Amino acid sequence: MKLRVLIENMPYLVETRGDLDTEILSVCSNSREKTEKGLFFCIPGARFDAHDYAPQAIENGCVALVVDHFIDAAVPQVKVTNCRAAMSRMAAAFYGNPAEKMRLVGVTGTKGKTTSTYMIKSILEQAGMKVGLVGTTGNMIGDKRIASNYTTPDPIDLQRDLRAMADEGVQAVVMEVSAHAIDMHRLDGLVFEVGAYTNLSQDHLDYFHTMEKYFECKKAFFTTGMVRNAVLNVDEETSASVLDDLSVPHLTFGIAADADLFARDIEITEDGVSFEIKLQGMHTLPIHLRMTGMFNVYNAIAAASCAMVLGISAEDIKAGLEGIKNVPGRIEMLPTNTPYRVILDYAHAPDALDNILRTCRTFTKGRLIALFGCGGDRDKGKRPIMGRIGGELADLCILTSDNPRNEDPMLILAAIEEGIRETEVPYVIIENRREAIRHALEIGREGDVIVLCGKGHETYQETRGVKTPFDEKVVVAELLSEM
Repeated sequence: MKLRVLIENMPYLVETRGDLDTEILSVCSNSREKTEKGLFFCIPGARFDAHDYAPQAIENGCVALVVDHFIDAAVPQVKVTNCRAAMSRMAAAFYGNPAEKMRLVGVTGTKGKTTSTYMIKSILEQAGMKVGLVGTTGNMIGDKRIASNYTTPDPIDLQRDLRAMADEGVQAVVMEVSAHAIDMHRLDGLVFEVGAYTNLSQDHLDYFHTMEKYFECKKAFFTTGMVRNAVLNVDEETSASVLDDLSVPHLTFGIAADADLFARDIEITEDGVSFEIKLQGMHTLPIHLRMTGMFNVYNAIAAASCAMVLGISAEDIKAGLEGIKNVPGRIEMLPTNTPYRVILDYAHAPDALDNILRTCRTFTKGRLIALFGCGGDRDKGKRPIMGRIGGELADLCILTSDNPRNEDPMLILAAIEEGIRETEVPYVIIENRREAIRHALEIGREGDVIVLCGKGHETYQETRGVKTPFDEKVVVAELLSEM
């Protein structure tokens, strides 16, 4: 593809230098990547400026650059106002704008994105569609998994995967939309047929610094032309601000507040939750989910709202929701054959920890044992908050490591301990996560519920910048076998 074709109608273009008829056979943002006739995007970052690494990219096969200022290089250069945004548009053009051939559904919010997208996928498949999924647990084409490192991949990886989906006949793509992706312009140029807003709670303040900036980023998904239709949780207080500035058709959902679509007669057990979905002025839809927790009622009505906007029948919505057994690492009950239950959950933020512990409390006959930590190089303010939540809601807490990354794990645990000391709950600190899980299994008694929080679907532990294999399903099975 000619370089000039990639920049046609690109809104961020300022000026070009060099031969625009240069043939481009690949696109990349990693200067160490070996390419053939590659186009390298010089992304300025917080710690590194990729303009400095352009010579390395050229040495590795790149024949053109996208820059925010011209540099001394003997290859064509495209100067733009925003390299990240330009990368999204040009990556889409390079892969033939695959999203235009499919219906896009996006879900944003602090919690519930993963489960809601799985539910929407199940509903659309029940309606006979071939569906792609983009999210935290990896990308999927039908039942086939594609590895991914981010909730919302970088534009080149995203467009490559969308191309693969389109080529395999995918009709709809359900995507988790992270605040980072919105802020970093990873989705520029995409238009979602429907976007859903689930909720907002403290997370990612290491990046956004304030809740106001975090919220405004989420809000921008709905107010900057990225969605044609919106569905919003009106029980979430920040939805009112989104609705005030919304100029597209919308549907509201909820439980407590007045909503267009709402859930009633909710019954929660350890095996699932039963409720009725009601659409104002229309018939009632009885649902029995095989996943428990009030938060899964919200996830289900968010998914149902999106499906209704897409024109999916009530019968397919019901069958799609009731057909899904679990979502990887989300309140996932492990097959342990023990007198106590072991539950795996991705809860790694205050509100999520609060939700999972409150849910488990409803069916815990013995002690509720919470094992959790906090990630390194991330929002430090949530650490004592999570400690306090664990202490207030569990009968025993085991504080341990959860991806300490480049931080001293004991300093992270000390910060969590500040919060747990405000409560009277007994707790232990066992930094080694495997040994912490061993301790939990050894002290488990009949009727206890042990909740392993923070890792969920993840299959690694990251310490000192190095990722080592750590799949908690495997770890639990190994430890029980040893015991």
